[in-house]
Amino acid sequence: MYSENPRMQAVQSPIIPVVGELIRAYPGTISLGQGVVYYAPPAAAFEQIPQFLADPENHKYKPVAGIPPLLDAIAAKLKGENGIDINAQCCLVVTAGSNMGFMNAILAITSPGDEIIIQTPYYFNHEMAITMASCVPVPVATDENYQLRLDAIEQAITEKTRAIVTISPNNPTGAVYPPEALRAVNEICCRHGIYHISDEAYEYFTYNEVKHFSPGSIPKSNAHTISLYSLSKAYGFASWRIGYMVIPEHLLVSVKKIQDTILICPPVISQYAAVGVLQIGAGYCYEKLRTITEVREIVLAKLSTISDVCTVPSAEGAFYFLLKIHTQQSDMELVERLIREHGVAVIPGTTFGIEDGCYLRVAYGALQQKTAFEGITRLVDGLRVILSA
Repeated sequence: MYSENPRMQAVQSPIIPVVGELIRAYPGTISLGQGVVYYAPPAAAFEQIPQFLADPENHKYKPVAGIPPLLDAIAAKLKGENGIDINAQCCLVVTAGSNMGFMNAILAITSPGDEIIIQTPYYFNHEMAITMASCVPVPVATDENYQLRLDAIEQAITEKTRAIVTISPNNPTGAVYPPEALRAVNEICCRHGIYHISDEAYEYFTYNEVKHFSPGSIPKSNAHTISLYSLSKAYGFASWRIGYMVIPEHLLVSVKKIQDTILICPPVISQYAAVGVLQIGAGYCYEKLRTITEVREIVLAKLSTISDVCTVPSAEGAFYFLLKIHTQQSDMELVERLIREHGVAVIPGTTFGIEDGCYLRVAYGALQQKTAFEGITRLVDGLRVILSA
């Protein structure tokens, strides 16, 4: 009998499409679910398209690691903004989004049965990728404010551990890890001879003067640090599928093998558009961030009115809040009722590895103020009605 591979049976189903089906079943639902931004790429991205079309060679395969103009633009960005030099000790690879960068990294550094330490609540696609690679995700719980617990991380290391993963600013919690915590993780990795995989897709999304820090900028960290970045959030570039990774030089051959097999090269037309995006620079994101910051304040103000039914841990980054709901109901049951009865969608905490309690992720980056106010009002009113019944 034909059947699904047991390895894939162990991989959780992506929650976004599941919630998406529920949203489509109830037209008019406002989504506070998927983590995307409300704005499109800058015009400079599209201005590169004629240049792409002018050369017939661009319709053929291009270098696995990325086209030279984009690699140069990324290298300049990394040096100027992240304090990371691309040199003989580390290499740059353009990927089809940072999810692909993560999969490249896992396949390059592991063998079946190896362990990867991830922080709970974790980004579900990371946990899925580790499982798909026949490796073992090792969740380590964060504290009540979703900050790293360094002692617990170190205690989780075994002879099979190959990497520690950090995401800052964080998805799904919105937490931003301070430089000293990220430095400590990086030092732990160096001392144990394992990798530090640093996912920095939300690097520009910080609030209240909190600053982002890149572990790849730590002196002498090149040999054990893998840094992942994405254009998807900052530049409204999600469907164009462009990210990039900074890797130790000794991993380059392996990563190229993996990427050539899965992808050959990232979409070349998207790479051209990405050159235009990077010429505009981070100022484009920071301009749009003003609106997201205003929406964030609206969301916080409304959530503060139901502090009796939910706790909102501190979140100074990304565009998420991970709410702790004071109820015995399951989070998925709550998600379904909020969509069906109150026309608002959020994501259940179980998909992020939370096994105890009821948690809901609220994403606010995709909404304009009016829609955000209506959506969060529906959520607050819905929680009050459901939890008081």
